[in-house]
Amino acid sequence: MGVPAIVMAGDSRAAKAVYGQSKVYLEVAGLPLVAHVVRTLQACPEIESVWVVGDPGRLEKALANESLEASLCKPLYVVPQQRDLITNAWETYRRYLAGDPTRGRDPEGDDVDRPALFLSGDLPLAMPEEISSFVQQAEAANVDYALGLCPAESLDVFRPSGPDEVGITVAYFNTRDGRYRQNNLHYARPARIGRLDRIEEMYELRHQRRFWNMFVLALRLLMDRVGGLKIAVLFGMMHLAGIADRNGHRRLARLLGRFVTLEINRATIAKILDTRFALIVGESGGCALDIDTEEEYDAVRARYDDWWPAHRARSRALHGELVASMIVPGGAAAPSEPPSGPGGTGSPS
Repeated sequence: MGVPAIVMAGDSRAAKAVYGQSKVYLEVAGLPLVAHVVRTLQACPEIESVWVVGDPGRLEKALANESLEASLCKPLYVVPQQRDLITNAWETYRRYLAGDPTRGRDPEGDDVDRPALFLSGDLPLAMPEEISSFVQQAEAANVDYALGLCPAESLDVFRPSGPDEVGITVAYFNTRDGRYRQNNLHYARPARIGRLDRIEEMYELRHQRRFWNMFVLALRLLMDRVGGLKIAVLFGMMHLAGIADRNGHRRLARLLGRFVTLEINRATIAKILDTRFALIVGESGGCALDIDTEEEYDAVRARYDDWWPAHRARSRALHGELVASMIVPGGAAAPSEPPSGPGGTGSPS
């Protein structure tokens, strides 16, 4: 039995605006970002259905695209957004359990072990092989919540190679094991997570470039009886390493990062969320490149025609061919090429 994919496309609270609008509706290569994600999920053998949560009117318009509709081979549902991220995720999950996008039901019996894949709606370079590999590894880990990570080396191909080249440079957290970035893939059994409210708090303070956000979260962890002084100190060391890394002090970053390991992070998050938790490292970086700034959006628009085919080839080389046949109604193969339409630079849609 496959898992549902729940695409977070809401625009409330912690959602960031780019060019003055919800970023999931910005276009790249003729498709809104959310449509790129829905299209990619069609080719993932482990995904049984796709549920998109956000503004129904805007989503229906964004998903009414001939190229997208031709690729649909899984049920697609639109769910109205709620007040915040966690409520969006939980309510959409409840509606998946009920099989009804208009109303849901609470998990009961075997439902408490039903998993879902949660991902953001602004991942134009997400690849089906990357998502498929993540779901397989998460299921093999036998946990209630798995979060994806991407090593810095896998994202170097998107960095500008010179002062005149357009590219994307992202922030990492530094550990003894290496430099990593969250890749926006979450595999979870929501009914088994003890403290869902803490996920919302961590998400709202997720932007590593903002020192105030780091400081506030460290204080909250310090004052929380589940975290404590040791956790707050280690958290602070990891983010100080991140600051050093972003300012070009790589040697200092490595020194500070040696105090924290991935296992310390995993055990800490498991304790804070009161659940069985795993970190899944994947070397394909498409899902780690979400659009958070105007500069990132402009870079993806400018380089998409170059990046997409190269990244697709790299993803296939890393993960191999997809296990199941990618067949859509009518016998057409699910798309393996970038969407047609205007690409490159231009004003935001």
